[in-house]
Amino acid sequence: MASIWVGHRGTVRDYSGFSPSVDAEVIRKAIRGIGTDEKTLISVLTERSNAQRQLIVKEYQAAYGKALKDDLKGDLSGNFEYLMVALVTPPAVFDAKQLKKSMKGTGTNENALIEILTTRTSRQLKEISQAYYTVYKKSLGDDISSETSGDFRKALLTLADGRRDESLKVDEHLAKKDAQILYNAGENRWGTDEDKFTEILCLRSFPQLKLTFDEYRNISKKDIVDSIKGELSGHFEDLLLAIVHCARNMPAFLAGRLHQALKGAGTDEFTLNRIMVSRSEIDLLDIRAEFKKHYGYSLYSAIKSDTSGNYEITLLKICGGDD
Repeated sequence: MASIWVGHRGTVRDYSGFSPSVDAEVIRKAIRGIGTDEKTLISVLTERSNAQRQLIVKEYQAAYGKALKDDLKGDLSGNFEYLMVALVTPPAVFDAKQLKKSMKGTGTNENALIEILTTRTSRQLKEISQAYYTVYKKSLGDDISSETSGDFRKALLTLADGRRDESLKVDEHLAKKDAQILYNAGENRWGTDEDKFTEILCLRSFPQLKLTFDEYRNISKKDIVDSIKGELSGHFEDLLLAIVHCARNMPAFLAGRLHQALKGAGTDEFTLNRIMVSRSEIDLLDIRAEFKKHYGYSLYSAIKSDTSGNYEITLLKICGGDD
């Protein structure tokens, strides 16, 4: 059964000749020795798929009576620790935890909420919601509701529901109809009917939206991006622009997020870790290509110049190569 968390353009693949018991023992030795053998930990964990890492976690617990993630937490520190723990976390649980972190404490990290909820498939979002409830005993929707407001809240809740159409078939008649609705809801009236934007952009498939945006340009003689910027504002505007970007070219959207995380003073490790780990088995090769195309240098070189130590080594292994 193909996992809904694995695509064809990842940098991390199943390791052939995989033995969870051998790996569990090697990891145990690397952790137990005098001083941790980080190099071994890195090479084992970055060269196994997430599904294989889950089997190592099971084996480790059975053989040593301890949770691998707790042993990693006890032995490592800082960004390197976060990254290694992320690697041994099931994808739905990882995303659930990222969403929780985005809403915890003072202030909400709206960009992280937007990024996760716009780039995951409906099936992934359903699993994330289940994982969220399992881990926190609260529904994801309730937490989103209490941390956000207005049209932004409405749109996030619609996305979190995982109701976006996933079919690859496009309906030209529907695209024309939706384009007209969007035009009538924004450019063609006094004031904006936000609900129409939410409904169409949060529920239609990405291929369908692409066609709708082409039709929209025919009707309004404007790109949908310019209309959204002119008609809407705040986080709701950011969210809709992210959806447009994802519908047109998701790897380019994520490359842009990585570029933001790596440029200027200081690194946004929260975003860097999340994208590198969560896309490593889906489309990181495409993200790398878009990064190079848009910014003129490789993602590999950006990571190399912005990070250091074992954290850097691990990220570069996940990145999988220079372009």
